[in-house]
Amino acid sequence: MTAVVNVFLKEGVLDPQGKAAHHALDQLGFEGVADVRIGKQIIIQLDTEDKAKGEAEVKEMCETLLANTVIEDYTIEIN
Repeated sequence: MTAVVNVFLKEGVLDPQGKAAHHALDQLGFEGVADVRIGKQIIIQLDTEDKAKGEAEVKEMCETLLANTVIEDYTIEIN
């Protein structure tokens, strides 16, 4: 089973990488880009077939290590 975790800064937290990418896109002539936010994706292979157990484990991983929950949010997809 595969877990895909997307970690991104919470709304209202300054995203300097996103701002730099937004500025660069503007400079390159890409119009219509309102905002850019940069995050990270973590792919975890799990040794379980129990979707609920896998999701609970990955949530604990995020809360413990993978995301700084003070300034970051995350989503989990289990496949």
